[in-house]
Amino acid sequence: MADKIYLSSPHMSDEGYEMQYIKEAFETNWIAPLGENVNGFETELAEMIDVKSAAALSSGTAAIHLALKAAGVNEGDIVFCSTLTFSATANPIIYQNAIPVFIDSDNETWNMCPKALEEAFEKYPNVKAVIVVHLYGLSANMDPIVDLCQAHNVALIEDAAESLGTYYKGQHTGTFGDYGIFSFNGNKIITTSGGGALVSNNEERIAKARFWATQSRDLARHYQHSELGFNYRMSNVVAGIGRGQMKVLAQRVAKKKYIYNFYRKELSGLKNIEFMPSNEWNEPNYWLSTITLNGGIRPIDVMEALEMENIESRPVWKPMHMQPFFEKYDFVGTGVSENLFENGICLPSDTKMTDEDLERVVKTIKKVVLVDINARM
Repeated sequence: MADKIYLSSPHMSDEGYEMQYIKEAFETNWIAPLGENVNGFETELAEMIDVKSAAALSSGTAAIHLALKAAGVNEGDIVFCSTLTFSATANPIIYQNAIPVFIDSDNETWNMCPKALEEAFEKYPNVKAVIVVHLYGLSANMDPIVDLCQAHNVALIEDAAESLGTYYKGQHTGTFGDYGIFSFNGNKIITTSGGGALVSNNEERIAKARFWATQSRDLARHYQHSELGFNYRMSNVVAGIGRGQMKVLAQRVAKKKYIYNFYRKELSGLKNIEFMPSNEWNEPNYWLSTITLNGGIRPIDVMEALEMENIESRPVWKPMHMQPFFEKYDFVGTGVSENLFENGICLPSDTKMTDEDLERVVKTIKKVVLVDINARM
């Protein structure tokens, strides 16, 4: 069988930047969840995206949890949340015993629909926070979303887990709201093997988040805790991987874009395939190249054909309001997200892919699509 082609796997730098920082951590014996790599990673991330402060944490989920806590979300509060996302976006709402209301996507961005958000505000005037997702490296249409949140005096949290290196009108995603979160899971555009970050221009709130993330340990000789704490800080070793990965982010974005353009060139001539949307104000990081199928072609047929060739692919996220755990909560929208889920496929977008790998993927997809078309003639 041919070598496996992955959807998106970790890609360490050819220059070995990561090992330099890891070696330093071992040589100085800073292996715990604090140290120069953690401090450096926070500073370098904040400087790169032009935000005042960052906290390096154990996961993007932890970052969303602390963002909600920093925003004052408590039991019974309503939080609007993009429905087309991974469950890690919504789970922390439940951690805070708050109530999610899921907001539909629009076809123009695949992200939170401003019109549906406006409708949700009319239906639920007492809202504590909004979590908007930048899906697959595509930016949401931030101007109307920011305006709505400001008009209703509601905290805005950006789930930019998938969009590090993405710009909206020349500004990094994750920096428009009160809080932004990033993920450095193994499949993200850069990785720390597992980890995340919370960013904000509110330095006081980030300092508080670091305190909560370090078990809320008070400044005292003995162990003293006046608030509920969490074990959410990033390891100094893991942060070293992140510092090295930061140096190759531009390379990773360039390769992701190359992969997307390759697919678009080879597949856009097939009328049964449509690509994820592009807008003049959006500069994506192309984390995953994603398509939708029409004309009766089923995503499962394409995914199974790819699987037979040892090629990994994935359905588009199943919307939260369709999930068994979350289906009891309200949903505002027209079903755009459901349509994307039913017809969408995430194609292999691994930055280690060669042109030969890309040709294998394209050949397999064309075979399925053209066979289906011929069968209908």
